[in-house]
Amino acid sequence: NDFKGEIGAQPPLGFWDPLGLLTDVDQERFDRLRTVENKHGRIAMLAIAGHIYTAAGNRCPGNIAFGVPFADMKGGLAAFTTIPAAGLVQLFIFIGILETGFAYAEEDIKEYCAATYPSLNDRRRQSVELNNGRAAQMGILGLMVHEKLNNDPYVLNSLLGLPHPTF
Repeated sequence: NDFKGEIGAQPPLGFWDPLGLLTDVDQERFDRLRTVENKHGRIAMLAIAGHIYTAAGNRCPGNIAFGVPFADMKGGLAAFTTIPAAGLVQLFIFIGILETGFAYAEEDIKEYCAATYPSLNDRRRQSVELNNGRAAQMGILGLMVHEKLNNDPYVLNSLLGLPHPTF
């Protein structure tokens, strides 16, 4: 298939598949990969917002696990060192429920959104969402890498002499 006319194939790169993952792929497989790309982009956008929120010192109220308040959690990747096993189990179960529930109701959600919000089917809006998701995926990757390199995910703050959170 020729995917040069698909959403996301736009200047300056156009259709870009440097690893050749889409060489002998049909439209159904391409659509599935695009759905996954959109989902990961949305998750990355939430991850960026959450990273900025917690870096500012904010925490959710309540407990992440029995007797362990969110206020005691570190920010960024360091949170995984402070989340107890029960909290991780809760997170994985919750994510599994979301995935299963969405897969079950995906067609109904698409129909509802198409009828209620017809402007969301606009090619320009879909391109913007896809590109914002791509940027967020690179952004959260950059934050994680810098956090692991020198515990300074907000490098720009350091360059400008501004305070930055420690994780």
